Amino acid sequence: MSGLPKNAHVSTHPCLQAKLSLLRSADTTSRDVQTLVHEIALMVGYEALASGLITKENGTGQSPLGYSYPNTTVSPSPSAISLVPILRSGLSMVPALSSLLPSPVAIHHLGLYREKSTLQPVEYYNNLPFHGPSSSNPTAGGPAELAIIVDPVIATGATACAAIDSLKDWGVKRIIVVAVLATEEGLKNACGEWAEGVEVWVGGCDKEVDDKGMIKPGLGDIGDRLYLTIGK
Repeated sequence: MSGLPKNAHVSTHPCLQAKLSLLRSADTTSRDVQTLVHEIALMVGYEALASGLITKENGTGQSPLGYSYPNTTVSPSPSAISLVPILRSGLSMVPALSSLLPSPVAIHHLGLYREKSTLQPVEYYNNLPFHGPSSSNPTAGGPAELAIIVDPVIATGATACAAIDSLKDWGVKRIIVVAVLATEEGLKNACGEWAEGVEVWVGGCDKEVDDKGMIKPGLGDIGDRLYLTIGK
């Protein structure tokens, strides 16, 4: 897609685009919305991690026939990776990204919502371990080398930017953002927040948002659709 930053990546996979079309439909049930978000997250995450990780040999193993082979893992190691879902809808993408990684990784939640009148993000929850190991608390966690932010929608990009700022302040070296759908403005804003440290991967990209900050044609309120809270 022309005009987007070089650290913005929009999938062109035909199967993903077909699934995205199904996800847009008002007739798609909550159960199917959950399934489609999971499947699209797998496909976008697969592309993102192929670019963001490298293979690393770690000793040798033995096959059932007794042959030796080189053990392969990823770099950075899973112990240096943090998965960061944006509450609440980002939780729907956690199983997909977790299943792609070879070992479990830390999951640190960020709670952000958009204030209705200004559309600006407000943080209400943050469980990042801001303080590193010290003599008084040697078990305190330090920053991850790589943080993977997951959130189905990047509308204006304000929420993604706030999450990027929190992780940058925490001390991460790199950030990968994985989303189902974004707008052109949202992508540009998220990619520009920390251009040298962030790569943003999305399943699709729409032109703009409406006056309520909802993507056109978009997916509707994806959190309400996922958790069947429409009309709250």
